[in-house]
Amino acid sequence: MATIRIRRNRRWNRSLAVDLLLFLALAGVGAFMVLPLLFVVSNAFKPLDEIFRFPPRFFVRYPTLRNFTELYYLLSSFWVPYTRYIFNTVFIAVVGTAGHVILASLAAYPLAKRRFRGRGALFTIVVLSLMFSGHVTAIPNYMTMSWLGLLDSYWAVIIPALGSSLGLFLMKQFMEQMVPDALLEAARIDGCSEYRILWRVVMPIVKPAWMTLIIFSFQGLWGAGGTGKIYIYSEQLKTLDHALGQILAGGIVRTGPSMAATLLMISVPIAIFIISQSNVIQTMSTSGMKD
Repeated sequence: MATIRIRRNRRWNRSLAVDLLLFLALAGVGAFMVLPLLFVVSNAFKPLDEIFRFPPRFFVRYPTLRNFTELYYLLSSFWVPYTRYIFNTVFIAVVGTAGHVILASLAAYPLAKRRFRGRGALFTIVVLSLMFSGHVTAIPNYMTMSWLGLLDSYWAVIIPALGSSLGLFLMKQFMEQMVPDALLEAARIDGCSEYRILWRVVMPIVKPAWMTLIIFSFQGLWGAGGTGKIYIYSEQLKTLDHALGQILAGGIVRTGPSMAATLLMISVPIAIFIISQSNVIQTMSTSGMKD
């Protein structure tokens, strides 16, 4: 009995030590990953002399809101009202995200739950398309938008985002794993159409998947200033990211407002992620699992 107790105590101590080491390791990695975000927040509230201090300080010593007031006056001095930039950014992000989620769900449902010829080949094409970065498809996308006559409009940025294969892949995998076929058969026996099954039965079950897709899509479109520069020429149609980029290009004098602008640009995607982070974690933990 004494030997068994000793072995149990050793096993318990070893497990506790491993758990403690894992906790410390994860806490260290988490703290390291959040350092850049803390540095951005700290810099946004630093006065100019603290920003250029050498050696630099990580945390602000005398916080001030002067960077934000200067940013407001700079944006107000543009010949296009800054509210126009905000409207353009919100319109592109909201419409592009909603359209991406709807189209990805409509395309993923038959790939996940219907059997038809060429289904495997179509999904292979979707998987292969994930390997191409946006830089590779930039020229074909530009030529397509030119042929459609959509250059210098919101749709030149929105339509390429609607066809992103990442959303289709994510929704298909989640529908295939989480939605039981017996539930769909029961809905068909009750007389539900396929569209009603998709929106009333399937979509509530895969809520974590489309919440994750909303975050990815919104984040990509919110900071789509680089893509917008390619497709949009009119100043009235450019996004907030473009306007803040002009402030960043203003030189050393605008360093303080540029720090405040950086904080404002990242705050919206971070706020959306914080609101829906539980759904994202659930999606990541269930992807790749089968019944």
